[in-house]
Amino acid sequence: MTAGESAGLEAERQLALAAAHEAEALAARERAENFMAASASEKRTVQALAPLTAHGYHLIADRQWPGSRTAQVDLVVVGPSGVHIVDSKMWREVTVAAGHIYRGDADVTEEFDGLAELAWKTEAALADVGLAPGEVHAVAVFTGKKGVTGTVNTVELVGDADIARHIARRSGRLTSAMVDKVHRAVLDFFPHVTAPQPIALTIPEPVLESKPVELDIAELPSADEIQAELLEAMLAPPIEEWMAFLHPDQAKLVRRGFNGPSRIRGAAGTGKTVVGLHRAAYLARSRPGKVLVITYVRTLPVVLNSLMQRMAPEVADRVEFAGVHQLARRILDERGVAVRLDNRKAGDALKAAWAAAEPTLASIEKDRAYWQEEVESVIKGRGFTRFEQYADCARVGRRRKLGVDQRRAVWALFLDYEQRLRASRTHDFADLVLLAEKELAREPLAGYSAVVVDEAQDLSCAMVRMLSSIAGDGPDAFTLIGDGQQTIYPGGYTLAEAGLSVAGRGVILDINYRNTAEILEAAATVVASDGYTDIEDAAELRYEAARPVARHGRRPIRASYPNTALHDAALVDHVRTVTAAIDTGLGDVGILCTNNGHVARVVHLLENADIPTVQLTDYDGRPTDRVKVGTIQRAKGLEFKQVLLPWTDARLLAAGAPGAERSEKDERERRVLYVGMTRARDGLWVGSVAAR
Repeated sequence: MTAGESAGLEAERQLALAAAHEAEALAARERAENFMAASASEKRTVQALAPLTAHGYHLIADRQWPGSRTAQVDLVVVGPSGVHIVDSKMWREVTVAAGHIYRGDADVTEEFDGLAELAWKTEAALADVGLAPGEVHAVAVFTGKKGVTGTVNTVELVGDADIARHIARRSGRLTSAMVDKVHRAVLDFFPHVTAPQPIALTIPEPVLESKPVELDIAELPSADEIQAELLEAMLAPPIEEWMAFLHPDQAKLVRRGFNGPSRIRGAAGTGKTVVGLHRAAYLARSRPGKVLVITYVRTLPVVLNSLMQRMAPEVADRVEFAGVHQLARRILDERGVAVRLDNRKAGDALKAAWAAAEPTLASIEKDRAYWQEEVESVIKGRGFTRFEQYADCARVGRRRKLGVDQRRAVWALFLDYEQRLRASRTHDFADLVLLAEKELAREPLAGYSAVVVDEAQDLSCAMVRMLSSIAGDGPDAFTLIGDGQQTIYPGGYTLAEAGLSVAGRGVILDINYRNTAEILEAAATVVASDGYTDIEDAAELRYEAARPVARHGRRPIRASYPNTALHDAALVDHVRTVTAAIDTGLGDVGILCTNNGHVARVVHLLENADIPTVQLTDYDGRPTDRVKVGTIQRAKGLEFKQVLLPWTDARLLAAGAPGAERSEKDERERRVLYVGMTRARDGLWVGSVAAR
């Protein structure tokens, strides 16, 4: 080595070392600034949320990310509005567009995937303590920002100036006892952050001059403003929010596994439909393929789809809603099977067939509608093709006893009707289902991993067989939801007739979450003396109420008026009275009628009184500032804060003594009235006009 060479090399080494130290120091400064910004951001978020602690909320800061040794969760908020996993961001340029979030020009949407997944895992972990699905929320809070709103991959985006209001709006969903239980579970699920390891340096640790982080801070709401927001949250959100709310006690049922077809039943108001909705969302999250939700009422799928979009938007595109006839028609159309539905021609065919059968059958029952029900619901509803099948049928729910000869006469009526349909190249709605069932036997319908049926008791045996062939008999593949007590259509069936068994896979809901005790008592008196059958057993059952209802309210109004004019004026006045309350909007009121003529009359009355309306046939499940008007049949699966039942037959309100001679038609009409009355959550008005 030449003279001075070693000194030169050492100089280069020292310069390189100095450069490395400078680079490390720069990186350390950047990390320090990031940590200081994060610290300031988290403190700012806690400051914004602090007023909520006076209203039953717990703020749990700096917890360990479950399953990670290094990642931390900024804040978990537990309170009456559920669980909120909060991640604070100090980003200067934030925009949200078309389901994406941008930091400056960079699309940073994927950065929120981990937070969304954590919310899902937390929801699963807290199900064991009864927290309902949909009550865990992932929230990204942007420090110093106001008006940042949106959702990215289920993560709610909000500025810190709005975060307290954002959380407070959901208040009232969890009781204080449930909040305490969830709080303890969250503390267990999110462990304490472990102490940081000492910093190991081979160079002297630099002394840095810290500078306060400069922020363009928006004003935080005051404690008084938070209090006002909480009050607004507790005062009545639209009824649609209630319709999607699952009580914590039902959360475990949503996730419960069954090794085959299952059944969920319960009296009115026990939350069967909302359990079905949440179960559909859960199944969509946890298995491949689509989940099919079927109803009998053709307008209800639109409403249920709207509720699903609000409560579980991340899986809404994987849950399909359809009416049973709509589904059957779609199957046939997709496979090129020609169907010619014509109610008028079908009615003419039945009338002509009845003219020939009347001398024999009128001595048993002179009402042609009864025999039309027998043909459509009992015979075609089961898909009978041989008289022997009908001769052996139990005719569940039918009170008229028929011997073999009488059944032969009915069978002759059926054959004549079928011949006339074919001659006129016409189908009825029962044909639609039977043809679809036949098509599915030829070629199964692919793409669905589970089928959930709401109001299963209103379907026919053939409908259930058709849907069962789609679902299969795998674990959790087929869920039937319903209550025989609310059967409002003729010609019931049993699951055994459909080739199904739910033995050991049935659940009974026995807590009424909807009605006040006074509303339920009034409804119960209408059907208390009547019997009914359930799809699990052909034996006749008696009215059974849910467990005693804790919630109380005003007694229902049952008023009889001497003439129609006074009745109609009272109806309009009552709508104005109930909507004058701070917690009831026009869209929270349902006026339910027994026929479409009465629906048109109500719409005309209210429009003349400058009260806007929407018919249930046009209602899509979104909150509206219009009184909802429709038939009781259309209201199945729906709820209202206030229900009005105009032009009610006073005869139906006077329940007979148990064991008295009962008409099948009267029993069904009383069940329809019972269904209408139990749609009411807070208040009920039943009006009738005195007979002359």
